[in-house]
Amino acid sequence: MALGARLEVRQGQGLVITPQLQQAIKLLQLSSVELEVFVEGELERNPLLVREDPEPEGDVAVPDSRSDDVLAADCIPDSGAEPDLDISREAEASPGERATGDLASGEDAGGAVDWSRAGSGGQGFESDEDFSQRLAEVKTLREHLLDQLGVSGLSGAAHAAAVVLVDSVDEGGYLRCDMAETAARLGCDEPFLEEVLGVLQGFEPTGIFARDVRECLALQLREMDRCDPAMEALLDNLDLLARRDLAALKRACQVDDEDLREMIAEIRALTPRPGAAFGGEPAAPVTPDVVVREGPGGMWNVELNSDTLPRLLVDRRYFARVSAGARTDAEKVFVSECYSQANWLLRCLDQRARTILKVASEIVRQQDGFLAFGVTHLRPLNLRTIAEAIGMHESTVSRVTSNKYIATTRGVFELKFFFTAAIPSTGGGEAHSAESVRHRIRQLIETEHPGADIHSDDRIVEILRGSGVDIARRTVAKYRESMRIPSSTERRRLMAAAG
Repeated sequence: MALGARLEVRQGQGLVITPQLQQAIKLLQLSSVELEVFVEGELERNPLLVREDPEPEGDVAVPDSRSDDVLAADCIPDSGAEPDLDISREAEASPGERATGDLASGEDAGGAVDWSRAGSGGQGFESDEDFSQRLAEVKTLREHLLDQLGVSGLSGAAHAAAVVLVDSVDEGGYLRCDMAETAARLGCDEPFLEEVLGVLQGFEPTGIFARDVRECLALQLREMDRCDPAMEALLDNLDLLARRDLAALKRACQVDDEDLREMIAEIRALTPRPGAAFGGEPAAPVTPDVVVREGPGGMWNVELNSDTLPRLLVDRRYFARVSAGARTDAEKVFVSECYSQANWLLRCLDQRARTILKVASEIVRQQDGFLAFGVTHLRPLNLRTIAEAIGMHESTVSRVTSNKYIATTRGVFELKFFFTAAIPSTGGGEAHSAESVRHRIRQLIETEHPGADIHSDDRIVEILRGSGVDIARRTVAKYRESMRIPSSTERRRLMAAAG
């Protein structure tokens, strides 16, 4: 068979993500702090971008079509209709650019601007070097605790409450919140929150989530099975140990000199700051991107936090001046690219803000029960539900909810806080919250008494399915173990011993 070269023309469809589209995706998932750093870099790189000067108090700025500057909203030509709030579908682009398509689906969005040369804003995806550097980073205490929370079996209201407690841990590993106040803010009982805390105090490193030094040391001693009455007495008198009043300690603990020396040595071998071994700076105060306020008639008003929105202008007067003075082709191309990039950036920032507001508004609508009544009224919710309700792609919603925070009457939460697991219904009806199912399992076991049948996990599955909850046996076992409830065999043995 003869071999030869030939030319063929083929037509097909493929996934194309232009540098501009990559830039828009990256902006969407940046936190407010990261966005501020990015904007500072663009201000240094692009001479046509300037910050908007704040207006004097009592003075209201009225946009003038003859202004030499242009705001973000002015970069989108007026089509007579409200711009699409989904950043994945841009409105008409400025001259020399075309930006249409869904960020999530990756439809082509052509453009003459080469964002690969745009400094910090040029790379929409991680390079190999960035990925390797991220792998080498030391995990923070919060990340370590959230990893353990993900496999703890807590779900629904318990998981939501656990996230709040994780966010209240300082760099030393101590819980810095008032339990009664936190329970009131979340709309749950304090015993329920204490139960969640009991699970969290079983996380590594041992001693984490303690509320004071005594509790921190006690948690470590209990794991070593060394928290006997004498050691409890020593923990109750740590002030005497600090003053080295050994005679008073011996009387308090009712031990001799040798035992006391051994007990003190054990105390000194413990870790008073279990969280100090982890990397990362102390957590900075969170600035919410969205604010929710209660309105008349039980409605909720959702607004963007203007403090987190960069206010940028394109200096058209300076653009006209440098354009007129450009002599070489390279100078003209540079000025034209700076102008196009500035317009594109302002459009992206405007659409980013609108998209965040749209997603947050739908989350508030779906979880209004939490805002009104507390954490036990969190509804089962996932990204797909929000995406279908507002006509966006699921991955777009995921980017919006990452590292974005919302201030509510019950505190400041990450948008991902409102997504909870669900247990399907056997009758095809509305799904059950995982936390409500855990509560029903707990109730079934608490109503057991000597002389009656002890519910095995299989029996609990039958009872729950009879009431419309489609649940597997392994899920029942996982929930039971997460609540630290013994198996049916162990419960039967404990009841026999108690009787």
